[in-house]
Amino acid sequence: MSNAQASGLNASVLVLNRQYMAVHVVGVRRAFGLLLNQLAEVIHVEDGQYGNYDFHSWREISELKAEFKEKEPDQDWVQSVNFEVCVPRVVRLLYYDRQPKQRVRLNRRNIFARDANRCQYCGKRFTTSELSLDHVVPSCLGGETTWENLVCACVKCNVRKGGRTPKQAGMKLFCKPVRPKRSPLLTVKLGNPKYASWKTFLDAAYWSVDLK
Repeated sequence: MSNAQASGLNASVLVLNRQYMAVHVVGVRRAFGLLLNQLAEVIHVEDGQYGNYDFHSWREISELKAEFKEKEPDQDWVQSVNFEVCVPRVVRLLYYDRQPKQRVRLNRRNIFARDANRCQYCGKRFTTSELSLDHVVPSCLGGETTWENLVCACVKCNVRKGGRTPKQAGMKLFCKPVRPKRSPLLTVKLGNPKYASWKTFLDAAYWSVDLK
């Protein structure tokens, strides 16, 4: 498999319900499965306008773009045995009306994303394997497991702080921990130009889309 092919298959696709509300983010294979089974359609945003395409019409558009060398820099492509197809950024479910969830899940992955893999005591960035979670007010002192009391910390800072509050340990927080209004992982995705079209469908009420 080529690097371009691998990149295309590793991309993400925003899923809308029938009312064009963002409800999920899925991988490329899942998105194409929905399209091939006629459970979803492609929503393509261009110049502030969007069009609706079933799989066959999207394939035809992809083939024309490839033929006339109109591939855009931020587009991903997947090569099948007989044809090449552009990876859609957004698909809409044709028979799903359920409303999106409004709660951002409190878990390790989301906290690391919220804090951008930065130790909240020394301010340095680390890989995920080099970070741990720290209770700002330790559990032994009555600290709760909440968004406002959990931060990323490197091993060195975590050991230094121990079972104390930052004030007791003579340490300062890099940023005050807060409950995010939107999925931190989704925010990371939106920082990538290839997912710019997602913003069209993500208003303030629907930032908590789950990532899989």
